[in-house]
Amino acid sequence: MPRPKTHDEALRVRLLDRASELLAAEGARALSLRRLAADVQTSTTAVYSLFGSKPGLVNALYSEGFQRFDERLRSVPRSGDAVEDVVRLGLAYRDSALAHRRLYAVMFTSAVPGFEPDEQASKLAMSALQPLWDVVADGIAAGAFADVPTEVIAVSCWACAHGLVSLELNETLPREIDFCRAYERSIRANANGWRR
Repeated sequence: MPRPKTHDEALRVRLLDRASELLAAEGARALSLRRLAADVQTSTTAVYSLFGSKPGLVNALYSEGFQRFDERLRSVPRSGDAVEDVVRLGLAYRDSALAHRRLYAVMFTSAVPGFEPDEQASKLAMSALQPLWDVVADGIAAGAFADVPTEVIAVSCWACAHGLVSLELNETLPREIDFCRAYERSIRANANGWRR
């Protein structure tokens, strides 16, 4: 009878969740494979088996963040109105960042100094933003958005959402601001600014 597999997806997710907690709470220095294994009550062999190395673990964190982000953005239904669709994607962007704030830090900050994602992870990161590029391209083709290169509008919309979310996650905004309302209005104003 074969031995049961103990290095399964559930263990992988537990390790990634704990690794992101350690990074958020104590920084990159706290992220040792031995400590991670002990915290999750598994062996360092299991960690090496699943990720290969510490850089492999960080690459997996990066990829996991973009995988969850990708799923969230691709689940946004299209309304047929380009501006409304950009707003919906912007709201999903914020929801994903808030739901996975520790992974967001690995995705978009230097949470682990010197980390460079591998080629596959980099492709996944760019693919996760494809729904925005598609909505903008369709909006340009339909005459809803200005006739400029797709990436100009898409990057503008992404920068607006990313900047606002980063301010929120870093808690650098005055507390009296109704950020949820301000965020949606900002995303909408930016998208409307690109109307033809």
